[in-house]
Amino acid sequence: MQLINDMMTRLMIRLTATREEGQTMVEYGLIVALISIAAIATIVLIGPKLNDVFQKVVDNLNVS
Repeated sequence: MQLINDMMTRLMIRLTATREEGQTMVEYGLIVALISIAAIATIVLIGPKLNDVFQKVVDNLNVS
C-alpha cells in the first residue's frame, strides 16, 4: 500500500509542478512578436519618405 501512495504522490507532484521553461519561451515569443510588429510598422511608415530621399540622391547624381 505504501508503494501505491508513493507513486500517487510522485504523480501528483509531477502533474502540479510549474514549468518555468515554457513560460520563458512564451515570454520570448511575445517579445519577438512585438519587436517584429514595431519594425514592420516603422518600415511601412518611413518607407515612402526614405524612398523619396534616395530618389532625390539618385536624381542629383544623374544630373552631374
